[in-house]
Amino acid sequence: MKKKIQLFDTTLRDGTQAEQVNLSVDDKIRITERLDEFGIDYIEGGWPGSNPKDMAFFNQIKRRKFNHAKMVAFGSTRRKDRRVDDDPNLQAILEAETPAVAIFGKSWLLHVKKALKISEQDNLKLIGESVEYLKSKGREVIYDAEHFFDGYKDNPDYAIKTCQVAADAGADVVVLCDTNGGTMTSRLIQIVEDVIAKVNALLGIHAHNDSGLGVANTLMAVEAGCVHVHGTINGYGERCGNANLCEIIPNLQIKMGYECLPDENLKQLTSLAYYVSELANLAHPTHMPFVGRSAFAHKGGIHVSAVMKDAKTYEHINPTLIGNTQRVLVSDLAGRSNVLYKAKELNLDLKNYEDKVPAIVEQLKTLENEGYVFEAAESSFELLVKKMTSGFEDFFELEGIRVLIEKNENEEPRSEATVRLKVNGIQEHTAAEGVGPVNALDRALRKALVTFYPAIEEMHLSDYKVRVLNAEEATEAKVRVLILSATKSGDMEWSTVGVSENIIEASWRALVDSVSYFLMRKSEKSIHKK
Repeated sequence: MKKKIQLFDTTLRDGTQAEQVNLSVDDKIRITERLDEFGIDYIEGGWPGSNPKDMAFFNQIKRRKFNHAKMVAFGSTRRKDRRVDDDPNLQAILEAETPAVAIFGKSWLLHVKKALKISEQDNLKLIGESVEYLKSKGREVIYDAEHFFDGYKDNPDYAIKTCQVAADAGADVVVLCDTNGGTMTSRLIQIVEDVIAKVNALLGIHAHNDSGLGVANTLMAVEAGCVHVHGTINGYGERCGNANLCEIIPNLQIKMGYECLPDENLKQLTSLAYYVSELANLAHPTHMPFVGRSAFAHKGGIHVSAVMKDAKTYEHINPTLIGNTQRVLVSDLAGRSNVLYKAKELNLDLKNYEDKVPAIVEQLKTLENEGYVFEAAESSFELLVKKMTSGFEDFFELEGIRVLIEKNENEEPRSEATVRLKVNGIQEHTAAEGVGPVNALDRALRKALVTFYPAIEEMHLSDYKVRVLNAEEATEAKVRVLILSATKSGDMEWSTVGVSENIIEASWRALVDSVSYFLMRKSEKSIHKK
Protein backbone atom coordinates (compact mmCIF):
# COMPACT_ATOMS: atom_id res chain seq x y z
CA MET A 1 0.00 0.00 0.00
CA LYS A 2 1.32 3.43 -0.95
CA LYS A 3 2.27 5.81 1.85
CA LYS A 4 -0.09 8.82 2.00
CA ILE A 5 1.44 12.28 1.96
CA GLN A 6 -0.54 15.25 3.29
CA LEU A 7 -0.50 18.23 0.92
CA PHE A 8 -0.54 21.69 2.50
CA ASP A 9 -0.94 24.59 0.06
CA THR A 10 0.15 28.05 1.14
CA THR A 11 -0.24 29.89 -2.19
CA LEU A 12 -2.84 32.22 -0.67
CA ARG A 13 -0.58 33.18 2.23
CA ASP A 14 3.13 32.58 1.60
CA GLY A 15 2.64 32.73 -2.17
CA THR A 16 1.15 36.22 -2.05
CA GLN A 17 4.35 37.51 -0.45
CA ALA A 18 6.02 37.11 -3.84
CA GLU A 19 6.88 40.25 -5.75
CA GLN A 20 4.16 41.09 -8.32
CA VAL A 21 1.65 38.62 -6.83
CA ASN A 22 -1.47 40.36 -5.55
CA LEU A 23 -4.74 38.45 -5.21
CA SER A 24 -8.13 39.94 -4.46
CA VAL A 25 -10.55 38.27 -2.05
CA ASP A 26 -12.50 36.92 -5.03
CA ASP A 27 -9.28 35.58 -6.58
CA LYS A 28 -8.42 33.77 -3.36
CA ILE A 29 -11.88 32.22 -3.15
CA ARG A 30 -11.71 30.97 -6.73
CA ILE A 31 -8.24 29.49 -6.20
CA THR A 32 -9.44 27.84 -2.99
CA GLU A 33 -12.25 26.14 -4.86
CA ARG A 34 -9.85 24.83 -7.52
CA LEU A 35 -7.40 23.56 -4.90
CA ASP A 36 -10.22 21.71 -3.14
CA GLU A 37 -11.36 20.19 -6.44
CA PHE A 38 -7.77 19.17 -7.17
CA GLY A 39 -7.47 17.29 -3.89
CA ILE A 40 -5.24 19.45 -1.66
CA ASP A 41 -5.60 18.38 2.00
CA TYR A 42 -4.95 21.76 3.69
CA ILE A 43 -5.40 25.23 2.22
CA GLU A 44 -3.80 28.06 4.18
CA GLY A 45 -5.96 31.08 3.45
CA GLY A 46 -3.95 33.82 5.10
CA TRP A 47 -3.19 35.56 8.39
CA PRO A 48 -6.51 36.91 9.72
CA GLY A 49 -4.85 39.03 12.37
CA SER A 50 -2.56 40.86 9.96
CA ASN A 51 -4.78 42.63 7.40
CA PRO A 52 -8.43 43.35 6.51
CA LYS A 53 -8.26 41.44 3.19
CA ASP A 54 -7.45 38.13 4.87
CA MET A 55 -10.15 38.67 7.48
CA ALA A 56 -12.66 39.39 4.71
CA PHE A 57 -11.56 36.20 2.96
CA PHE A 58 -12.16 34.07 6.05
CA ASN A 59 -15.54 35.73 6.68
CA GLN A 60 -16.66 34.72 3.20
CA ILE A 61 -15.01 31.31 3.01
CA LYS A 62 -16.54 30.05 6.26
CA ARG A 63 -19.94 30.03 4.52
CA ARG A 64 -18.73 27.60 1.87
CA LYS A 65 -18.49 23.84 2.02
CA PHE A 66 -15.56 21.90 0.65
CA ASN A 67 -15.46 18.36 -0.66
CA HIS A 68 -12.02 17.50 0.63
CA ALA A 69 -9.77 20.32 1.83
CA LYS A 70 -9.52 21.76 5.32
CA MET A 71 -9.18 25.53 5.54
CA VAL A 72 -6.29 26.80 7.67
CA ALA A 73 -5.88 30.17 9.40
CA PHE A 74 -2.28 31.22 10.01
CA GLY A 75 -0.67 33.19 12.79
CA SER A 76 2.04 33.25 15.43
CA THR A 77 2.37 32.05 18.99
CA ARG A 78 1.09 34.47 21.65
CA ARG A 79 2.94 37.70 22.26
CA LYS A 80 5.44 37.68 25.09
CA ASP A 81 3.38 40.17 27.12
CA ARG A 82 -0.07 38.59 26.58
CA ARG A 83 -1.99 35.65 27.98
CA VAL A 84 -3.28 33.18 25.39
CA ASP A 85 -6.91 34.11 26.08
CA ASP A 86 -6.09 37.80 25.70
CA ASP A 87 -3.83 37.63 22.65
CA PRO A 88 -5.34 39.43 19.60
CA ASN A 89 -3.49 37.21 17.12
CA LEU A 90 -4.77 33.95 18.64
CA GLN A 91 -8.28 35.38 18.95
CA ALA A 92 -8.27 36.40 15.29
CA ILE A 93 -7.21 32.87 14.33
CA LEU A 94 -10.11 31.42 16.31
CA GLU A 95 -12.59 33.96 14.85
CA ALA A 96 -11.70 32.69 11.36
CA GLU A 97 -13.49 29.46 12.40
CA THR A 98 -11.28 27.15 10.35
CA PRO A 99 -11.05 23.48 11.36
CA ALA A 100 -7.25 23.64 11.30
CA VAL A 101 -4.82 26.37 12.29
CA ALA A 102 -1.11 26.88 11.65
CA ILE A 103 1.05 28.88 14.05
CA PHE A 104 4.76 29.54 13.91
CA GLY A 105 7.25 29.83 16.72
CA LYS A 106 10.95 30.51 17.04
CA SER A 107 13.47 27.66 16.78
CA TRP A 108 16.60 29.73 16.32
CA LEU A 109 18.19 31.35 19.38
CA LEU A 110 19.25 34.28 17.19
CA HIS A 111 15.55 35.20 16.83
CA VAL A 112 14.69 34.38 20.43
CA LYS A 113 17.37 36.72 21.77
CA LYS A 114 17.44 39.48 19.13
CA ALA A 115 13.90 39.57 17.71
CA LEU A 116 11.76 38.55 20.70
CA LYS A 117 14.33 39.57 23.33
CA ILE A 118 13.20 36.90 25.76
CA SER A 119 14.82 33.95 27.51
CA GLU A 120 15.09 30.48 26.04
CA GLN A 121 12.61 29.16 28.60
CA ASP A 122 10.08 31.92 27.98
CA ASN A 123 10.14 31.11 24.24
CA LEU A 124 9.32 27.49 25.06
CA LYS A 125 6.37 28.72 27.14
CA LEU A 126 5.05 30.79 24.21
CA ILE A 127 5.09 27.69 22.01
CA GLY A 128 3.60 25.22 24.48
CA GLU A 129 0.87 27.48 25.82
CA SER A 130 -0.24 28.64 22.35
CA VAL A 131 -0.51 25.11 20.96
CA GLU A 132 -2.29 23.85 24.05
CA TYR A 133 -4.77 26.74 24.00
CA LEU A 134 -5.72 26.25 20.34
CA LYS A 135 -6.11 22.51 20.90
CA SER A 136 -8.44 23.23 23.82
CA LYS A 137 -10.64 25.16 21.39
CA GLY A 138 -11.06 22.07 19.20
CA ARG A 139 -8.68 23.04 16.43
CA GLU A 140 -6.31 20.78 14.55
CA VAL A 141 -2.95 22.46 15.17
CA ILE A 142 -0.07 22.53 12.68
CA TYR A 143 3.02 23.96 14.33
CA ASP A 144 5.56 25.63 12.02
CA ALA A 145 9.06 25.55 13.52
CA GLU A 146 10.32 28.74 11.85
CA HIS A 147 13.99 28.86 10.84
CA PHE A 148 14.31 25.34 12.21
CA PHE A 149 17.30 24.24 10.14
CA ASP A 150 19.29 27.40 10.87
CA GLY A 151 18.37 27.00 14.52
CA TYR A 152 19.48 23.37 14.49
CA LYS A 153 22.85 24.28 12.95
CA ASP A 154 23.31 26.88 15.69
CA ASN A 155 22.06 24.82 18.66
CA PRO A 156 20.55 21.42 17.78
CA ASP A 157 19.41 20.58 21.30
CA TYR A 158 17.38 23.78 21.66
CA ALA A 159 15.88 23.60 18.17
CA ILE A 160 14.69 20.06 18.83
CA LYS A 161 13.40 21.08 22.26
CA THR A 162 11.06 23.65 20.64
CA CYS A 163 9.56 20.85 18.52
CA GLN A 164 9.23 18.53 21.51
CA VAL A 165 7.37 21.22 23.46
CA ALA A 166 4.93 21.72 20.58
CA ALA A 167 4.38 17.97 20.24
CA ASP A 168 3.87 17.52 24.00
CA ALA A 169 1.31 20.36 23.97
CA GLY A 170 -0.74 18.43 21.40
CA ALA A 171 0.39 19.68 17.98
CA ASP A 172 -1.01 17.37 15.30
CA VAL A 173 1.91 18.09 12.96
CA VAL A 174 5.29 19.69 13.59
CA VAL A 175 6.63 21.31 10.43
CA LEU A 176 10.37 21.85 9.98
CA CYS A 177 10.87 25.12 8.11
CA ASP A 178 13.90 26.02 6.00
CA THR A 179 12.76 29.62 6.14
CA ASN A 180 15.90 31.15 4.61
CA GLY A 181 16.14 28.40 1.98
CA GLY A 182 19.85 27.89 2.54
CA THR A 183 20.13 24.29 3.72
CA MET A 184 21.99 21.81 1.54
CA THR A 185 20.04 18.63 0.79
CA SER A 186 22.57 16.21 2.29
CA ARG A 187 22.59 18.17 5.56
CA LEU A 188 18.80 18.46 5.59
CA ILE A 189 18.41 14.67 5.39
CA GLN A 190 20.68 14.20 8.42
CA ILE A 191 18.76 16.78 10.43
CA VAL A 192 15.32 15.36 9.58
CA GLU A 193 16.44 11.86 10.56
CA ASP A 194 17.68 13.19 13.92
CA VAL A 195 14.39 14.98 14.60
CA ILE A 196 12.32 11.91 13.72
CA ALA A 197 14.27 9.92 16.32
CA LYS A 198 13.63 12.51 19.04
CA VAL A 199 10.21 14.14 18.40
CA ASN A 200 7.02 12.15 18.93
CA ALA A 201 4.78 13.77 16.29
CA LEU A 202 3.98 13.68 12.59
CA LEU A 203 6.61 15.73 10.83
CA GLY A 204 6.22 18.10 7.92
CA ILE A 205 8.58 20.05 5.67
CA HIS A 206 8.32 23.69 4.58
CA ALA A 207 11.15 24.60 2.17
CA HIS A 208 12.09 27.81 0.39
CA ASN A 209 14.01 28.00 -2.86
CA ASP A 210 16.79 30.49 -2.17
CA SER A 211 19.45 27.91 -3.04
CA GLY A 212 17.42 26.37 -5.86
CA LEU A 213 16.79 23.32 -3.66
CA GLY A 214 13.21 23.85 -2.46
CA VAL A 215 11.80 20.88 -4.36
CA ALA A 216 14.83 18.62 -3.82
CA ASN A 217 14.83 19.31 -0.09
CA THR A 218 11.11 18.59 0.14
CA LEU A 219 11.41 15.28 -1.71
CA MET A 220 14.34 14.14 0.40
CA ALA A 221 12.61 15.20 3.61
CA VAL A 222 9.74 12.88 2.63
CA GLU A 223 12.22 10.10 1.92
CA ALA A 224 13.68 10.71 5.39
CA GLY A 225 10.26 10.37 7.02
CA CYS A 226 8.20 13.57 6.72
CA VAL A 227 4.58 12.90 5.77
CA HIS A 228 3.23 16.46 5.55
CA VAL A 229 4.41 18.72 2.70
CA HIS A 230 4.09 22.50 2.33
CA GLY A 231 4.39 24.37 -0.96
CA THR A 232 2.76 26.77 -3.39
CA ILE A 233 1.37 26.48 -6.90
CA ASN A 234 4.04 27.56 -9.41
CA GLY A 235 6.49 28.06 -6.54
CA TYR A 236 5.24 31.58 -5.77
CA GLY A 237 6.71 33.04 -2.60
CA GLU A 238 8.92 35.69 -1.09
CA ARG A 239 12.42 36.23 -2.51
CA CYS A 240 13.14 33.15 -4.68
CA GLY A 241 9.83 31.48 -3.87
CA ASN A 242 8.55 28.46 -2.00
CA ALA A 243 8.91 24.81 -2.92
CA ASN A 244 6.79 24.27 -6.01
CA LEU A 245 3.88 21.86 -5.56
CA CYS A 246 3.59 21.52 -9.34
CA GLU A 247 6.98 19.78 -9.27
CA ILE A 248 6.71 18.11 -5.86
CA ILE A 249 3.39 16.32 -6.44
CA PRO A 250 4.21 14.52 -9.73
CA ASN A 251 7.67 13.57 -8.48
CA LEU A 252 6.27 12.09 -5.28
CA GLN A 253 3.35 10.31 -6.92
CA ILE A 254 4.64 9.24 -10.33
CA LYS A 255 8.32 8.67 -9.64
CA MET A 256 8.65 7.93 -5.93
CA GLY A 257 5.54 5.83 -5.35
CA TYR A 258 3.79 7.95 -2.71
CA GLU A 259 0.07 8.74 -2.71
CA CYS A 260 -0.72 12.46 -2.79
CA LEU A 261 -4.10 12.52 -4.54
CA PRO A 262 -6.14 10.36 -6.95
CA ASP A 263 -4.45 9.72 -10.30
CA GLU A 264 -7.43 11.24 -12.12
CA ASN A 265 -6.97 14.46 -10.15
CA LEU A 266 -3.30 14.60 -11.13
CA LYS A 267 -4.44 15.26 -14.71
CA GLN A 268 -5.71 18.67 -13.52
CA LEU A 269 -2.22 19.80 -12.49
CA THR A 270 -1.29 21.73 -15.64
CA SER A 271 -4.63 23.52 -15.92
CA LEU A 272 -4.46 24.41 -12.20
CA ALA A 273 -0.99 25.90 -12.66
CA TYR A 274 -2.17 28.04 -15.58
CA TYR A 275 -5.32 29.03 -13.68
CA VAL A 276 -3.33 30.38 -10.74
CA SER A 277 -0.95 32.23 -13.09
CA GLU A 278 -3.92 33.81 -14.82
CA LEU A 279 -5.55 35.02 -11.59
CA ALA A 280 -2.19 36.31 -10.37
CA ASN A 281 -1.96 38.21 -13.70
CA LEU A 282 1.46 36.73 -14.42
CA ALA A 283 2.78 35.04 -17.55
CA HIS A 284 2.95 31.32 -16.89
CA PRO A 285 6.62 30.20 -16.85
CA THR A 286 7.21 28.51 -20.20
CA HIS A 287 10.05 26.26 -19.07
CA MET A 288 8.62 25.13 -15.73
CA PRO A 289 9.08 21.36 -15.28
CA PHE A 290 5.94 19.26 -15.78
CA VAL A 291 3.45 22.13 -16.31
CA GLY A 292 5.30 24.57 -18.58
CA ARG A 293 4.33 24.90 -22.22
CA SER A 294 7.86 23.84 -23.19
CA ALA A 295 8.09 20.94 -20.72
CA PHE A 296 7.35 18.41 -23.46
CA ALA A 297 8.27 20.49 -26.52
CA HIS A 298 10.74 19.09 -29.07
CA LYS A 299 12.69 21.17 -31.58
CA GLY A 300 15.76 19.30 -32.85
CA GLY A 301 15.04 17.12 -35.89
CA ILE A 302 16.78 14.05 -34.44
CA HIS A 303 14.78 14.39 -31.22
CA VAL A 304 11.51 14.66 -33.11
CA SER A 305 12.30 11.68 -35.29
CA ALA A 306 12.94 9.59 -32.16
CA VAL A 307 9.87 10.88 -30.31
CA MET A 308 7.66 9.96 -33.25
CA LYS A 309 8.88 6.38 -32.91
CA ASP A 310 8.71 6.22 -29.12
CA ALA A 311 7.99 9.23 -26.88
CA LYS A 312 10.06 7.70 -24.07
CA THR A 313 13.24 8.45 -26.02
CA TYR A 314 13.08 12.12 -24.98
CA GLU A 315 10.26 12.36 -22.40
CA HIS A 316 10.71 11.38 -18.76
CA ILE A 317 6.96 10.79 -18.23
CA ASN A 318 3.80 10.68 -20.32
CA PRO A 319 2.64 14.35 -20.28
CA THR A 320 -1.02 13.33 -20.24
CA LEU A 321 -0.54 12.05 -16.68
CA ILE A 322 -0.35 15.64 -15.45
CA GLY A 323 -2.60 17.21 -18.09
CA ASN A 324 0.14 18.55 -20.35
CA THR A 325 0.73 17.75 -24.03
CA GLN A 326 3.59 16.84 -26.30
CA ARG A 327 4.52 19.60 -28.75
CA VAL A 328 6.82 19.70 -31.75
CA LEU A 329 8.31 23.03 -32.77
CA VAL A 330 9.22 24.16 -36.27
CA SER A 331 12.40 26.20 -36.54
CA ASP A 332 15.77 26.44 -38.26
CA LEU A 333 16.62 23.18 -36.47
CA ALA A 334 13.64 21.48 -38.08
CA GLY A 335 13.90 18.43 -40.24
CA ARG A 336 11.38 16.42 -42.20
CA SER A 337 10.08 14.82 -39.00
CA ASN A 338 9.24 18.21 -37.43
CA VAL A 339 7.27 19.35 -40.45
CA LEU A 340 5.33 16.09 -40.76
CA TYR A 341 4.56 16.02 -37.04
CA LYS A 342 3.46 19.66 -36.92
CA ALA A 343 1.36 19.23 -40.07
CA LYS A 344 -0.40 16.26 -38.48
CA GLU A 345 -0.97 18.26 -35.29
CA LEU A 346 -2.59 21.03 -37.34
CA ASN A 347 -4.64 18.53 -39.40
CA LEU A 348 -2.71 19.30 -42.58
CA ASP A 349 -2.67 16.31 -44.90
CA LEU A 350 0.72 16.09 -46.65
CA LYS A 351 0.34 12.56 -48.01
CA ASN A 352 -0.08 13.87 -51.56
CA TYR A 353 2.67 16.48 -51.14
CA GLU A 354 5.58 14.53 -49.66
CA ASP A 355 7.78 15.74 -52.50
CA LYS A 356 7.18 19.30 -51.24
CA VAL A 357 8.39 18.62 -47.69
CA PRO A 358 12.14 19.24 -48.38
CA ALA A 359 11.26 22.62 -49.93
CA ILE A 360 9.11 23.49 -46.92
CA VAL A 361 11.99 22.62 -44.58
CA GLU A 362 14.41 24.80 -46.56
CA GLN A 363 11.95 27.69 -46.65
CA LEU A 364 11.49 27.44 -42.88
CA LYS A 365 15.24 27.56 -42.33
CA THR A 366 15.61 30.53 -44.68
CA LEU A 367 12.85 32.50 -42.98
CA GLU A 368 14.08 31.73 -39.47
CA ASN A 369 17.54 32.87 -40.52
CA GLU A 370 15.89 36.17 -41.40
CA GLY A 371 14.37 36.36 -37.92
CA TYR A 372 11.01 34.61 -38.24
CA VAL A 373 9.85 32.28 -35.47
CA PHE A 374 7.06 29.83 -36.11
CA GLU A 375 7.09 28.31 -32.61
CA ALA A 376 4.89 31.17 -31.43
CA ALA A 377 3.14 31.76 -34.77
CA GLU A 378 1.69 28.44 -35.87
CA SER A 379 -0.94 30.12 -38.05
CA SER A 380 1.77 31.68 -40.21
CA PHE A 381 3.35 28.22 -40.49
CA GLU A 382 0.04 26.72 -41.60
CA LEU A 383 -0.37 29.41 -44.27
CA LEU A 384 3.18 28.79 -45.47
CA VAL A 385 2.54 25.05 -45.85
CA LYS A 386 -0.73 25.57 -47.69
CA LYS A 387 0.79 28.11 -50.06
CA MET A 388 3.55 25.62 -50.93
CA THR A 389 1.30 22.59 -51.36
CA SER A 390 -2.40 22.98 -52.06
CA GLY A 391 -2.56 25.91 -54.41
CA PHE A 392 -3.65 28.42 -51.78
CA GLU A 393 -5.07 31.55 -53.37
CA ASP A 394 -4.71 34.90 -51.63
CA PHE A 395 -7.97 36.55 -50.65
CA PHE A 396 -6.68 39.94 -51.77
CA GLU A 397 -3.76 41.45 -53.66
CA LEU A 398 -1.81 44.37 -52.25
CA GLU A 399 -1.16 47.31 -54.55
CA GLY A 400 0.17 49.68 -51.92
CA ILE A 401 -0.01 51.08 -48.41
CA ARG A 402 0.88 54.48 -47.02
CA VAL A 403 1.12 55.53 -43.37
CA LEU A 404 1.21 59.15 -42.20
CA ILE A 405 1.97 60.32 -38.67
CA GLU A 406 1.33 63.95 -37.80
CA LYS A 407 2.44 65.55 -34.54
CA ASN A 408 1.70 69.12 -33.56
CA GLU A 409 3.36 70.67 -30.54
CA ASN A 410 0.37 70.66 -28.18
CA GLU A 411 -1.60 67.73 -29.59
CA GLU A 412 -1.47 63.95 -29.48
CA PRO A 413 0.07 62.27 -32.55
CA ARG A 414 -2.36 61.51 -35.38
CA SER A 415 -1.96 58.36 -37.49
CA GLU A 416 -3.57 57.74 -40.86
CA ALA A 417 -3.20 54.73 -43.16
CA THR A 418 -4.14 54.35 -46.80
CA VAL A 419 -4.56 50.90 -48.35
CA ARG A 420 -4.92 49.98 -52.04
CA LEU A 421 -6.04 46.40 -52.75
CA LYS A 422 -7.53 44.25 -55.46
CA VAL A 423 -10.22 41.77 -54.43
CA ASN A 424 -11.64 39.54 -57.14
CA GLY A 425 -10.28 41.96 -59.73
CA ILE A 426 -11.96 44.94 -58.08
CA GLN A 427 -9.77 47.74 -56.80
CA GLU A 428 -10.39 49.12 -53.32
CA HIS A 429 -8.76 52.31 -52.06
CA THR A 430 -9.51 53.17 -48.43
CA ALA A 431 -8.12 55.27 -45.63
CA ALA A 432 -8.58 55.23 -41.86
CA GLU A 433 -7.23 56.89 -38.75
CA GLY A 434 -6.07 55.07 -35.64
CA VAL A 435 -4.44 55.59 -32.25
CA GLY A 436 -1.18 54.44 -33.84
CA PRO A 437 0.12 53.40 -37.27
CA VAL A 438 -0.65 49.70 -36.81
CA ASN A 439 -4.16 50.41 -35.55
CA ALA A 440 -4.71 52.71 -38.54
CA LEU A 441 -3.48 49.99 -40.94
CA ASP A 442 -5.75 47.44 -39.31
CA ARG A 443 -8.77 49.71 -39.67
CA ALA A 444 -7.98 50.64 -43.30
CA LEU A 445 -7.51 46.97 -44.26
CA ARG A 446 -10.79 45.96 -42.65
CA LYS A 447 -12.56 48.85 -44.34
CA ALA A 448 -11.28 47.67 -47.73
CA LEU A 449 -12.30 44.03 -47.16
CA VAL A 450 -15.56 44.19 -45.24
CA THR A 451 -17.73 44.56 -48.37
CA PHE A 452 -16.28 41.35 -49.81
CA TYR A 453 -15.84 39.46 -46.53
CA PRO A 454 -18.39 40.68 -43.95
CA ALA A 455 -17.22 38.02 -41.47
CA ILE A 456 -14.05 40.05 -40.89
CA GLU A 457 -16.00 42.09 -38.34
CA GLU A 458 -15.98 38.98 -36.11
CA MET A 459 -12.20 39.14 -35.52
CA HIS A 460 -9.98 41.53 -33.60
CA LEU A 461 -6.32 41.89 -32.61
CA SER A 462 -5.92 40.85 -28.96
CA ASP A 463 -2.16 41.32 -28.50
CA TYR A 464 0.77 42.91 -30.33
CA LYS A 465 4.44 42.32 -29.47
CA VAL A 466 7.61 43.77 -30.99
CA ARG A 467 11.06 42.23 -30.49
CA VAL A 468 14.30 43.88 -31.64
CA LEU A 469 16.48 41.17 -33.20
CA ASN A 470 19.84 42.89 -33.61
CA ALA A 471 19.96 45.71 -31.08
CA GLU A 472 23.52 46.66 -32.06
CA GLU A 473 22.08 48.17 -35.25
CA ALA A 474 20.16 50.68 -33.13
CA THR A 475 17.33 52.34 -35.07
CA GLU A 476 18.22 50.33 -38.19
CA ALA A 477 17.69 47.04 -36.33
CA LYS A 478 15.45 44.30 -37.66
CA VAL A 479 12.26 43.74 -35.68
CA ARG A 480 9.93 40.80 -35.31
CA VAL A 481 6.23 41.45 -34.77
CA LEU A 482 3.94 38.83 -33.25
CA ILE A 483 0.20 39.42 -33.49
CA LEU A 484 -2.34 37.45 -31.49
CA SER A 485 -5.86 37.59 -32.92
CA ALA A 486 -9.18 36.21 -31.73
CA THR A 487 -12.85 36.16 -32.60
CA LYS A 488 -15.14 38.34 -30.52
CA SER A 489 -17.03 35.21 -29.44
CA GLY A 490 -13.78 33.75 -28.08
CA ASP A 491 -14.11 30.44 -29.96
CA MET A 492 -10.98 30.95 -32.07
CA GLU A 493 -7.49 32.33 -31.38
CA TRP A 494 -4.44 32.39 -33.64
CA SER A 495 -0.96 33.95 -33.88
CA THR A 496 1.05 35.29 -36.82
CA VAL A 497 4.49 36.78 -37.40
CA GLY A 498 6.22 39.37 -39.58
CA VAL A 499 9.88 40.46 -39.81
CA SER A 500 11.52 43.50 -41.37
CA GLU A 501 13.92 46.37 -40.67
CA ASN A 502 10.82 48.55 -41.02
CA ILE A 503 8.40 48.12 -38.12
CA ILE A 504 5.43 49.10 -40.30
CA GLU A 505 6.35 46.46 -42.89
CA ALA A 506 6.84 43.79 -40.20
CA SER A 507 3.48 44.70 -38.68
CA TRP A 508 1.79 44.63 -42.09
CA ARG A 509 3.11 41.14 -42.84
CA ALA A 510 1.85 39.79 -39.52
CA LEU A 511 -1.46 41.60 -40.00
CA VAL A 512 -1.99 40.22 -43.52
CA ASP A 513 -1.27 36.69 -42.28
CA SER A 514 -3.74 37.19 -39.44
CA VAL A 515 -6.55 38.30 -41.75
CA SER A 516 -5.71 35.67 -44.38
CA TYR A 517 -5.72 32.88 -41.81
CA PHE A 518 -9.11 33.95 -40.48
CA LEU A 519 -10.64 34.18 -43.95
CA MET A 520 -9.16 30.77 -44.84
CA ARG A 521 -10.76 29.22 -41.76
CA LYS A 522 -14.13 30.85 -42.53
CA SER A 523 -13.90 29.65 -46.13
CA GLU A 524 -13.14 26.08 -45.03
CA LYS A 525 -16.11 26.07 -42.67
CA SER A 526 -18.36 27.35 -45.46
CA ILE A 527 -17.18 24.57 -47.79
CA HIS A 528 -17.74 21.90 -45.13
CA LYS A 529 -21.27 23.19 -44.48
CA LYS A 530 -22.10 22.91 -48.17
